[in-house]
Amino acid sequence: MPPTVLLSCESIDKSFGVKPLFSDLSITLSDNDQVGLVGPNGSGKSTLLKILAGLEEPDSGTRSIRKHARMGYVPQEPVFGKAQTVEDVLAQVLIDDGLDPHEHGDRIAKALSIGEFPKADQPVATLSGGWKKRLAIARALLPGPDVLLMDEPTNHLDVEGILWLESLLKSEVRAFLVVSHDRRFLESVASRMLEINRRYPNGIFEAKGNYSAFLEQRDAALSAQADYQASLANRVRREVEWLRRGPKARTTKAKSRIDSAGRLIDELSDLEARRDKGTAGIDFTSSGRRSKQLVVATKLGLSLGGKPIIRDLELCLGPGQRLGLLGPNGSGKTTVLKLLAGTLEPDTGTITRADKLRVVTFEQHRDSLDQQATLRRSLAPHGDAVVYQDRSVHLVSWAKRFLFKPEQLDLPVSRLSGGEQARLLIARLMLQPADLLILDEPTNDLDIPTLDVLEDSLMEFPGALVLVTHDRWLLDRVSTMLLALDGNGRAEWFADYAQWEAAQARNEQATRRPAQNRSAGTNVETTAPAPKRKGLSYREQKEWDTIEQKIAKAEATVAACQAAANDPAIVADAEALRARYAAIEAAQTIVEQLYARWAELEEKRTQSASVSQS
Repeated sequence: MPPTVLLSCESIDKSFGVKPLFSDLSITLSDNDQVGLVGPNGSGKSTLLKILAGLEEPDSGTRSIRKHARMGYVPQEPVFGKAQTVEDVLAQVLIDDGLDPHEHGDRIAKALSIGEFPKADQPVATLSGGWKKRLAIARALLPGPDVLLMDEPTNHLDVEGILWLESLLKSEVRAFLVVSHDRRFLESVASRMLEINRRYPNGIFEAKGNYSAFLEQRDAALSAQADYQASLANRVRREVEWLRRGPKARTTKAKSRIDSAGRLIDELSDLEARRDKGTAGIDFTSSGRRSKQLVVATKLGLSLGGKPIIRDLELCLGPGQRLGLLGPNGSGKTTVLKLLAGTLEPDTGTITRADKLRVVTFEQHRDSLDQQATLRRSLAPHGDAVVYQDRSVHLVSWAKRFLFKPEQLDLPVSRLSGGEQARLLIARLMLQPADLLILDEPTNDLDIPTLDVLEDSLMEFPGALVLVTHDRWLLDRVSTMLLALDGNGRAEWFADYAQWEAAQARNEQATRRPAQNRSAGTNVETTAPAPKRKGLSYREQKEWDTIEQKIAKAEATVAACQAAANDPAIVADAEALRARYAAIEAAQTIVEQLYARWAELEEKRTQSASVSQS
């Protein structure tokens, strides 16, 4: 029996001015569909979502929704009107739906539980961006929608919030379509992927499966399209040569060939017009410094407003090391960045920086951008050229590298989109040679093609890097080590995101077990034995395949730290020796964690093998 169609649009067109967003576009959402929607900035993803939600009309084509089907919509930037509290926002939904007031209490209680709100009477104005996004999602789920549309729902959510949303979509939502640049989120929740992009013949590409499957299918489709375009170009070249010889359309055959040549030329022109216009050219400049240690922190401690941010932190950063910071919103990640950059002093401990250390910082809120200045002056403050890696580059060429058009150069920065402002800030930072890159949420508003280029550039940067991001895909790919903050002063080291995720799962299980024992009326010491473990999951198998390589790399780091500690040049410098031995201890901790995880995975593999043999 075919699935029930809940929502669709057929052959819709939409343009802004003379610029077409999409043409003859058709999408169908059926029962149990879990759809991720991606596309470059400006391709019309948000506009398409508004058309599907019935908030905007297409220029042509039709939108259809199944009779009595209920729909929820979560915009990119939610607005809550005059509602004063969290409960007011939820109650207004029920009032608008005309539901019996006697049912409000139970429904609101369930929504508060789903959103994990600590207080129903908390003023909306005091909520952080992440909690406002949670409220918008809970509000959309309150009527029990058959299909849920969400535009960048992971924006402003911390990692714990994103994991909450992933679990919610799998348990509470019948069907959904989500626009997102968060690749790991799409990997987790999507079973079908769509990409809007004018480079495809129909303006859209569809793939069954999660984000990884989408990448494989898209690469195969684009490769086939490129092969066809090359073949078509050869045919057009032959036909053009024939036409140049001046054939006369005296016979039906000659006339038919001339007409066919015209159609081939038009088809090739269309393919070339739709060809991908490229991605931003991101390549951060290193100073080339060869110091083995750039930043060394010893017994670092800091509290803000009486709340501990970090206690007794030991840290050593050198060239090639890429540190990722994890933690919930408000745990102090940005504060740690300021400590390492030297713009904030610790309460206790010391930070030793290499002499004349050059630090380049990408700030989360882009405060360094003058919103009234033109793009021209923001890119090149002192003329019509910039100096990049010791050579002069004309402003127009430099702007083009970051996908800016010449006609945009005289626009004020305030008129640029969030993604364009992010690319502008990256363009400015690339002109500054750096020993240490400090990046605070650099991925906000960037589309996936730009994120891919940013990742490659960060992985090739030879200096040191400290990264704060909610983009777990980038964090996992770029970081060579992770430091997780808990918001209460505790910091824990991890080798990669998978190890952190496994630790979170163990902590959650340990927290849940006593509660289960209490509810069952049993004593913790006399609980039933745990069920037999199954074999490695897909994620654990991927972790197992790379863990020996990670152990080898971690042991090499220990050896390098030990060699640095044995340097005769610092034998009389007690402070330097203490810092280097602290670095050895931190590196050894990572090795021990990796071996513990290796043993855990090996035990699961062994048990699985013995069960299958028996």
